[in-house]
Order: sequence, then structure tokens, then C-alpha cells
Amino acid sequence: MEADILLWIQKYIRNSGLSPVMEAVTHLGDFGLFWILMMIVLVLYQKTRKAGIAVGIALLGSFVFNNLLLKNLVARTRPYEVIDGLHLLVGKAVDLSFPSGHSASSFAAAAVIAKLLPKRYGIAAFILAGMIALSRLYVGIHYPTDVLFGMVSGGLIGLLAAKFYGNGTGHA
Repeated sequence: MEADILLWIQKYIRNSGLSPVMEAVTHLGDFGLFWILMMIVLVLYQKTRKAGIAVGIALLGSFVFNNLLLKNLVARTRPYEVIDGLHLLVGKAVDLSFPSGHSASSFAAAAVIAKLLPKRYGIAAFILAGMIALSRLYVGIHYPTDVLFGMVSGGLIGLLAAKFYGNGTGHA
């Protein structure tokens, strides 16, 4: 079923106008760099420092749990390696597939931002996180369950970081 979803996306959603956009969006999540830069910006200002530190804690927690622990425990092969006819739009990944680290780190950071900063920033963060997660399916580098689990685990890790470091105050 997951193969069918990815092949459906490739056949009916992919197009020459959208592909460069989705490739750019997927690269925003590379190594969590966008979210690390966001963390640095937040830490620079006293008013948002606590949220920035909580984003850093969430990113670190997500990396350890998802990328170091689960990827090695599950050891799932990337979909483009096993699904006939699936064409990868970006370079091959060097690590395993489950869970999606891009989705996990994006939702970890977005959850902290949504919990500790004004609502408009949380909405923007979740829109970007969702776009990054969907882009992972679009480019053919993850299965849907990789992305879904990354979204959930990252979001939960982000909420924990906000609660225990940021005290869940609603504003930094």
C-alpha cells in the first residue's frame, strides 16, 4: 500500500512546475539546518531565548531518539531501493528510512515554537514542518509511515522540551 501511495504521488502529483519547489522545501530540512538557524535567532533575543533553548533541546532529543536509535533498530531500506518504477528526485540518502529525520526535527521544532511563542509563529512553523514532511514523500525518499512516525515522535519530543524546559507558558 505504501508503494502504491508513492507511485500515485509520482504519477498524479509530480510535475515540472512543482518539483523544483518541493526539492527546495525538502532541502530546508537537511541536517535540521533551517531549525538550527531558527534556534540561533531565537536565542539571540532575551524575549525568545527560552524558546530557542527549548528548540535546541527538542532537536537534540529528536536526533538521538529518531536518527541514532530508531533508524538503527528498525533498519528499513529506502523506498527508491525496493519499489520498481519509483524515481528519486534528490540525491540518495546515506542513512536508513524509518523514521523520517526531516519530519521529526521539523515537528519537534514546530511544537516548541507553537507552545512557547505567539500563535502566528506556531502556525507558520507547523505549515513549514508539514511542507517538509510532505516533500519527503514527493521526492521519493521516504515511505508514508516513515514520515507519519517522524511527525508524531518529533511533535511529542517538542512538546516535552517545551513543557520541561520552557514550562509550557504559552509565551517565552
